[in-house]
Amino acid sequence: MTTLTLQPVDFDDPRQTADFLFLLDHYMRGPTGSGEPMGDELRARLPEALRRRPTVLSYLAYAGGDDGQPQPAGLINCVEGFSTFAGKPLLNIHDIVVHEDFRRRGIARALLAHAEAVARERGCCKLTLEVLEGNRGAHRAYLDFGFTAYQLDPAMGAAMFMEKKLG
Repeated sequence: MTTLTLQPVDFDDPRQTADFLFLLDHYMRGPTGSGEPMGDELRARLPEALRRRPTVLSYLAYAGGDDGQPQPAGLINCVEGFSTFAGKPLLNIHDIVVHEDFRRRGIARALLAHAEAVARERGCCKLTLEVLEGNRGAHRAYLDFGFTAYQLDPAMGAAMFMEKKLG
């Protein structure tokens, strides 16, 4: 595994903000993102929008580059929610990104472990996430980490993630 430093994103720090936007843009451009670069309007407003939401937690992973300097290698964005069935908070992993130059080095696993530690510190009852059916590598990694399909009653089957766009 690559030597990593994980830290919460400080959106008042221009370098961390730039690293956050760099990694999120990298994710958006890829096949598991939208396939398009981040738009200028989103890039301009996203840091401030996230700064105002205390239930959104973002962490950067820095790895040593070829020159020995820390390079932005990974990002995880989590959103605290609430389970009415458990009466406790939950932590949803909304985005997890590992830059293609740093894949297969244990960075995703380290980000997941960090999110789990944060969730435990906050008294969360579970971690949740969504994964695209065709993203077999991520699906396998999540299963290996202990995630399972969500269901209350096997007769009703697994939960499906759905959306309704509002604008």
